[in-house]
Amino acid sequence: METTLDLSTLNPLSPEVISKQATINIGTIGHVAHGKSTVVKAISGVQTVRFKNELERNITIKLGYANAKIYKCQNEACPRPGCYKSYRSNMEDNPKCERPFCGGIMKLERHVSFVDCPGHDILMATMLNGAAVMDAALLLVAANESCPQPQTSEHLAAIEIMKLQHIIILQNKVDLIKESAALEHYQSILQFVKGTIADSAPIVPISAQLKYNIDAVNEYIVKRIPIPVRDFTADPRLIVIRSFDVNKPGAEVESLTG
Repeated sequence: METTLDLSTLNPLSPEVISKQATINIGTIGHVAHGKSTVVKAISGVQTVRFKNELERNITIKLGYANAKIYKCQNEACPRPGCYKSYRSNMEDNPKCERPFCGGIMKLERHVSFVDCPGHDILMATMLNGAAVMDAALLLVAANESCPQPQTSEHLAAIEIMKLQHIIILQNKVDLIKESAALEHYQSILQFVKGTIADSAPIVPISAQLKYNIDAVNEYIVKRIPIPVRDFTADPRLIVIRSFDVNKPGAEVESLTG
C-alpha cells in the first residue's frame, strides 16, 4: 500500500527530504588558485574541475557543482570536531563512525549543494551568476599570499551586495608556511574583513590538499549556517544560472532539443 507524504508537514531537515535532496546552497569564493575547488573535493569527494581546458590550466572556468552529506557521530565520547564527517550525497543516512574503537552511529545533519565559483578576474560575471543562488559562502584565502588579493576583495564586495549573511572564512594552505607567518596572515585577514559583512565570520585554518581541519569546517557549516526556510507547498521558482549547448551547429530544425 502506497503512502502519500503530506508536503505541509515537511521541512528542510525532515529525513524524507534531507536524505534525497540538498537543502542549502553554499558558494566557494575567493581569488584564483586559493583552493576553492580543492576544498569542495575535500568535503564532498567530487572533482568540480571537469572540462579539458580547466584541467589543462588548473583553474575553474565554468561554475562547478557538488553535493555532500555532513554527519555527526551520536556517541557522546566521540570528540569534536572529529565527530563531524562528510561524504558524497549517495552515502546512506546512518553510517558507522570511522573513528577507531568508537562504534557510534552517525546522524545526517546537513545535505549541502556546493556552487564552486571561478576566481579569475575575467570570469567575474560567472561568479555573480553563482552568487544568485547562494544561501551562504566559504571565503577562501591562501595563507602563502598576502591578503587581500584582487578577487578576494571583489568576491567579498559581490556577496555584500547580495546581502549574504552567513560566511565562513577558510585560511587555506597553512601547511606551506610557519606558524608565526600563519598568525601574521590571520591578523591581515581580520584587518581586511573589518567593517564588512564578514566582520564576525569565523576564520578556520585548513589545508584542503591534506584534508587538515576539514572536520572543523563541517562543524562550522552545521552550527553557524542555518537552513533557509523552504515552503514545499508553494509553486516552484527556478533560477537558471547555467545553460548547456545540446544542439550541434548545423542541426536540422526537426532534431533540435531543449
